[in-house]
Amino acid sequence: MCKAVESAVSMALKSATTMEPGQSLNLTILPETQVVAVGCSAGGLDALKKFFSQVPVDSGLAFVVIQHLAPDRASALPEILQRSTNMRVVEVSDGQNISPNSVIVNSPGRDLSLRHGKFHLSDPVEPRGLRLPIDFFLCSLAADQENRAIGVVLSGMGTDGVCGLRAIKEKGGFTLAQDPLSASAESMPRSAINASVADRVAPPEELPSLILEYLSKLRPGERPQTLDEPLAERDFDKIIVILRKQSGTDFTLYKSSTLIGRMARRIALHQLEGLSAYVQYLGENFHEIDLLYKELLIGVTYFFRDIDVWTYLREEAIPSLLQSRRGSTTLRAWVPGCSTGEEAYSLAICFLEAQLALPLEEPLELRIYATDLDADAISKARTGFYPRSIRAQVPPELIKRYFVEETAGYRLKKEVREMVIFAKHNIITDAPFTKLDILCCRNLLIYFRAELQKKLIPLFHFALNRDGLLLLGKADSVGLFADLFTPLENKNILFRRLERQFQGPSVDFPSRTRWVGRSEGESVTYMPAENIGRLTDQMIQQNFSPAAVLVNGDGDILYSSGRTGRYLEPAAGKVNVNLYALSRPGLREAIIGVVQRALQELVPIRLNGLQVDTNGGIQIVDVLVQAIDTPGSLRGKVLVVFKDIAVTEIKSRSRAAKGPEQLNVLTLDLREARESLRSMHVEMQSSLEELQSSNEELQSTNEELTSSKEEMQSLNEELQTVNAELQSKVEDLTGLKNDLSNLLNITEIAVVFLDAKLELRRYSAHATDLFRLIPSDIGRPLSDVVTDLDYPFLGENAKEVLRTLKFQEMQVDTYDGRWYRVRVMPYRTQDHRISGVVITFTNISEVKKLQNEIEKCSKN
Repeated sequence: MCKAVESAVSMALKSATTMEPGQSLNLTILPETQVVAVGCSAGGLDALKKFFSQVPVDSGLAFVVIQHLAPDRASALPEILQRSTNMRVVEVSDGQNISPNSVIVNSPGRDLSLRHGKFHLSDPVEPRGLRLPIDFFLCSLAADQENRAIGVVLSGMGTDGVCGLRAIKEKGGFTLAQDPLSASAESMPRSAINASVADRVAPPEELPSLILEYLSKLRPGERPQTLDEPLAERDFDKIIVILRKQSGTDFTLYKSSTLIGRMARRIALHQLEGLSAYVQYLGENFHEIDLLYKELLIGVTYFFRDIDVWTYLREEAIPSLLQSRRGSTTLRAWVPGCSTGEEAYSLAICFLEAQLALPLEEPLELRIYATDLDADAISKARTGFYPRSIRAQVPPELIKRYFVEETAGYRLKKEVREMVIFAKHNIITDAPFTKLDILCCRNLLIYFRAELQKKLIPLFHFALNRDGLLLLGKADSVGLFADLFTPLENKNILFRRLERQFQGPSVDFPSRTRWVGRSEGESVTYMPAENIGRLTDQMIQQNFSPAAVLVNGDGDILYSSGRTGRYLEPAAGKVNVNLYALSRPGLREAIIGVVQRALQELVPIRLNGLQVDTNGGIQIVDVLVQAIDTPGSLRGKVLVVFKDIAVTEIKSRSRAAKGPEQLNVLTLDLREARESLRSMHVEMQSSLEELQSSNEELQSTNEELTSSKEEMQSLNEELQTVNAELQSKVEDLTGLKNDLSNLLNITEIAVVFLDAKLELRRYSAHATDLFRLIPSDIGRPLSDVVTDLDYPFLGENAKEVLRTLKFQEMQVDTYDGRWYRVRVMPYRTQDHRISGVVITFTNISEVKKLQNEIEKCSKN
């Protein structure tokens, strides 16, 4: 939760639970009563009326309304809301219990919180202009009710409610926001929607039904929190497999209770009946797989979460680390599970603040690698832009120093953004970052199973340098590996790496992994493919071999060996892995064109004594550029090797280069400079040719557009052809209809077509001899039409035919003495579906007349 809100809630709850000696704490809780918090501001009164007008009086829920109220005047909100609902509406009082089927309204000028099922009032901690009462209560609701919490944000200005909904979402609760199009002031609901913390968005009058539908599918006794049943376990495994195929991420080593809780939210949101139905739903809705994937990533973070830890880090731990790293130029940090970047930027700001307080002659650089599985979160983090609600998390002096205010929020300054490199990374299967001075892994381990935690803690120890800092979350711990780290403060969150050998099995180094699938009765096994030989080779390359890179003819880096950071650095802007773009000043100018020259001449090219800028200092470097001919798979590639030159060797070269040899050296340098200029000229010529090529491409694009126009004209002609064909088919169908009409007329048989509801669909001309039918009767029940038939059971017989699918036949007379043979048959479509009945009426008056005469003759 937000720093300011979190501290304020903590203080309020602490005071709320303070007891006098001998006083007992009444923890009367109504577990069946769920609390629905509704926050609003400007324009919220109309939204509240619409909301509560649709809430049943016997819903069993307790509603809490938090509105921005003037602190110096009484509120008439309870009386106003009472007109819109039959539930009891009252202003909250300190110590009041949760009551079902009631509406509690916050008190003006007081902050409201919930603890152990009781409401508590406290004086606001923040100044009046920065008060966020909605966030304050929602955060306390999330802490008290956890996954039972429900939060709603209605019309209002600002961003109040975003942090609170995020806290509820983190605990697995249900969050809703008003549709901004229906809001008088759309800022608050739109901020919640843009922050992706609202599960459902709808007009205020529709939100109560969404809440009730959600709860009907997520009753406490029906939540699938365990996998005791074999069927549920198989369905759970199917979902894990679906996620693995779609996203490439395997959640097998995540805690099943966490995963099931998140799945339960999605099941309730879609009104499904359980895991089995959700498996089918995932198979039919691929977009839901992405939504579930993001739900499982649990991307919730804040600036300076647990402020006391960050204060200790800034004032004690980082200064101590800087003192121990004297002589270094760059420190490295890793923030796995960085989400939208708040933790990584908090570390960057904390480091800069610590350096400001220290009298360092040459400030050190901190390079932070921030990684996460969520590509969307990484993309957002790179922008460094955050809403105005961060004012409740970041102190004003830090906002002024490290942020730039924009229209909709704050953007971190360039110097802070450039300290952090964001990348998509899977901490379980991808190789870790090494040679680290700080590792910040907060509230991530708690979502992993114990076996994965046992693999990661030794891996963190391996990745950190001597005396490196490990920062964990409140619920995280080093577990059985306390001998590898020593705590630096009493909360056991911040640790220093101890230089001790890990006594257990060899550290699993997950540069590559494979998974053994689950079959009946078996569990999924994690199989790291690393071995001690590969780790040893890697350590030798990084620490003893010269730094080198393998590039292609264009200078794109294909492979890197050793510590190349002293010569290459990431360029600002879009990620670029080209040697020329990454080379530091002093090296960049010297190697331009050398790669192409090495490929042409096929002889090693040496660039000696280059002065390379290394973070404020100068390092003399020799560079060897050599084209590779064998093995064949590397033919056409170029190896660039870097070698640092010590001061003593430079002086030795200087003494050896006096006289004619010095002239030769200068001549060689001049030749290399001329060659560099010639290469630059070639590069410029190549650029000119590229521009000419671009012009030709634009001309080609214009031609393509002309061709597209012609294709559109051709497509139009094709559509006209299709239209003509359809017109022809319409004429054929019209002719067929005429033929059928004439056929029915010539047979003199009355025919009536009814649909499944026994409503008139169509009739023949002779049917009007029996029924008083007109065209407007189409769609009406046949029983509503006046008839000459003495046949009161026609409707019942038609229903019986629909039920049994057996035709019925009978003889029926009319009131004027006519007789008809009536046949009632099912109406079958070409795909063998029953869509109604067909009733035929054949005139048999003459036959009846003859039968009567025959009977008279036989009697005579």
